[in-house]
Formats: sequence, structure tokens, C-alpha cells
Amino acid sequence: MKNMLKDAAILFVITLIAGCLLGVVYDVTKEPIAKQEKLAWEKACQKVFPQADEFTKMQENALTDEMKEAKASVESEYFTTVEEIDEAKKGGTLAGYVLIVTDHEGYGGDIRMAMGVQLDGTLNGISFLSISETAGLGMRADEVLSPQLADKKVEKFAYTKTGKTSDNEIDAISGATITTNAVTNGVNGGLSFFRAALEGGMTE
Repeated sequence: MKNMLKDAAILFVITLIAGCLLGVVYDVTKEPIAKQEKLAWEKACQKVFPQADEFTKMQENALTDEMKEAKASVESEYFTTVEEIDEAKKGGTLAGYVLIVTDHEGYGGDIRMAMGVQLDGTLNGISFLSISETAGLGMRADEVLSPQLADKKVEKFAYTKTGKTSDNEIDAISGATITTNAVTNGVNGGLSFFRAALEGGMTE
């Protein structure tokens, strides 16, 4: 009985020490991790909205009913989730928005992108935050698709395998139609959300 109590006491002390050490490690690493995440976020925003010098995340509790409805509509129509809305400002004046969207139709899983949209609906460009498509095929999305989507003002993009002939068309990645479709739907979903809830800037 005494041995059992002794073993239990030793185990309690070890657990207590381990818990304290984990708490210390968490406190030590929490700030550097948060700093790195903030830098990565700012870098992604700056890449798709280089005109801006300030970015502000819109908190979930600040979303209007119109925005919530638009998000649900995009999810249903484009299989795309609008995860985050960031205001992009230049000299304190709203210049547009950075949207973080995730399309759920990728060949290798979800495709997460940042896209910068000016107030008049012009798409500055996109930046892939997470993509796991097939090497040499879908993974060429940044190389093949991103340049075609930059600096475009269209209502909706469409991809083609026979050579683009209009401003709203993009050439599909050869051998990676599923990836092309997912990226196109993700961007179109983001643009649809923008038009429904943000175009021209929010009004109070």
C-alpha cells in the first residue's frame, strides 16, 4: 500500500513538472509563432494588393447579414468558402479587399488562395496559400493560371482547352482540368462574394 502511494505521488510530481514545462514552452513560443503568422499574412496580402500599405482583418462579429448570405451562396454555387475578408488601405483610404478563399474541388484536396480585389472589381491577382495537386500537372497552377488572372476586370472567368479568345477566358493547365476548374471556381466564388457584399466599399 505504501509503495502504491509512493508511486502515485512520484507520478503526480512528474505530471505536474511536465505540465509546468509545457506551459513555459507555450509561453515562450507563442509570441514568435504569432509574429511569424502575422508576417506571412501581411506578405500574402501585399502580394495580391501591392498598392496598399495597410491591411485590417474583418472580425467575424463584424460581418453583416448581407455578407453572411453572400458567403452561403458562394459555398453552395462554387463549392468555395470565403474564409477571411481583409480591408486594403492606401494612406488610410480604403482601396479594396483581400479575400482568403478555399475551393473544395482540387484533385489533391482543398486549394486555398488569397485574392486582391479593387473597389471597382478589378482582380489584382491571386496567391496560393495551400495547394497539393499533382507534381508537373496541377502544381503548375501558379505558373500557368496566376498570370492569366492578374489585372482583370470581368464578372466571371471561364477556362478553355482550345485557346482563349476573350478577356474572361483563361487557358487550362494541360492535363489538369480538375485543378483548373477548382482554381477558376475559387476565384469566381470570391468575385461573386465581392459583388454581392463589398463592391464600391461598405456603407454604414
